[in-house]
Amino acid sequence: MNKPLRRIAIFCGLLVLALLVRINWLQYAEAEDLNTNSKNRRITIERYASERGNIIVDGKPITGSVETNDTDFKYKRTYVDGPMWAPVTGYASQAFDANQIEKLEDGILTGNSDQLFFDRTMAMFTGDTKKGGNVVTTLNGAAQKAAFEGLGSKKGAVAAIDPQTGKILALASTPSYDPASFAGYRDADAKAWNALEKDKDKPKLNRALREVYPPGSTFKVLTAAAALENGAVDDIDAPTDTPEPYTLPDTRTKLPNSHTGCKNASLNEALRVSCNTVFAKLGDTVGRDKMVEMAQKFGFNNAEIDTPVRAAASVYDKNMDKPGNALSSIGQFNTATTPLQMAMVTAAIANDGKLMKPYMIDQLEAPNLDVISKTEPQEMSRPVSQKNAQLLQQMMENVVDSGTGDKAKIDGVKVGGKTGTAQHGENNSKNPYAWFISYAKTADGSPVAVAVVVEDSEARRDDISGGGLAAPIAKKVMQAVLDSKK
Repeated sequence: MNKPLRRIAIFCGLLVLALLVRINWLQYAEAEDLNTNSKNRRITIERYASERGNIIVDGKPITGSVETNDTDFKYKRTYVDGPMWAPVTGYASQAFDANQIEKLEDGILTGNSDQLFFDRTMAMFTGDTKKGGNVVTTLNGAAQKAAFEGLGSKKGAVAAIDPQTGKILALASTPSYDPASFAGYRDADAKAWNALEKDKDKPKLNRALREVYPPGSTFKVLTAAAALENGAVDDIDAPTDTPEPYTLPDTRTKLPNSHTGCKNASLNEALRVSCNTVFAKLGDTVGRDKMVEMAQKFGFNNAEIDTPVRAAASVYDKNMDKPGNALSSIGQFNTATTPLQMAMVTAAIANDGKLMKPYMIDQLEAPNLDVISKTEPQEMSRPVSQKNAQLLQQMMENVVDSGTGDKAKIDGVKVGGKTGTAQHGENNSKNPYAWFISYAKTADGSPVAVAVVVEDSEARRDDISGGGLAAPIAKKVMQAVLDSKK
């Protein structure tokens, strides 16, 4: 072979080699990225080529699939009471992908998960139509309905937990949206999606998990826990030697109270009438570092609380100064929390100091209903001792029996709670957030702990309070759970 032909042959050989390397690289090294690429239309078509499995509540599906006339997508997702369940299910859309459980458990719901390999293989031999598996939730339908209807036209959220297991029983957020309104690929679906995207009230925001608020006076139960655990208070009925008003440390700023009778009030009385001065002073006595430590034991500053939908991190500042810590101890300054986090605080207290990890998927099922995996309750931490948890219960029950939380009373049941009204906006110019945290207790322990926040309502500013707006909602949710246990 002459020299020019040899060069051409070598060059062609290198091109073939490069092509083989590239093909193998695409097939193996980049296969996963290509399969999960949002622009890979074949993945979306495959997602809706067969009936999608369902998300289950109380043994019944809250989702479904309907056959379409579309040339690309054979099935479209449907929802039962979509706006009520949207904070749990998320959405699955032919045009706009998916989120929350619909996204996180897409492999099970489509039947494409490696966990369903045997089922797919058997279907090939039997000729059965491919089907997706089911996601069985921990949610309580009656509690969810009570939460959603209780919020009504108000902007806000509810999170309810079983303190003994960590099971999420309710997760409501308003205003909400109907995932079915943009589940398809038509102009109407795009119009519905764009309207939601432009809505200033953010109906697609899951406020129970993804929005953080100043907790206001509900945070005082955590400050009380820190005071008891660190020896700042030994006797909850002893005077606390607190002046009125209280001057914030290292400042001349005087902190007032909204109620009378807070001078030298005991810890028990201070929680009952929600004295700012007592808890700000206790927060300073405990100190920032110990307050941070206590907050973190309850779950604050933890960026990875997955339910499996990831909750936003609640924050207690590790670097603030002494006056900032005093204000944070009454749930103001830059302390911020999700409704789920405050439900966790309440649940730990109701469960005698043991905090269970919150979760809302009970089990995953194959198309033939065989259980693929089941979530087992998992202890997350023990923020307070059993003795101090029971002292906190005593104080919170006093709040409901004869204090600011009396609208949460349930006949024949012990209820503990704490109200909160959190100021926000420049110079506190906006309507405050109304909070209420609570638990119900029976002879077998507490089956439910609830956190409610009302972000906005039609009530006049002077009429907004945790006891007035949020406590009745919490009561309905607790009652629904109690009734379901009968």
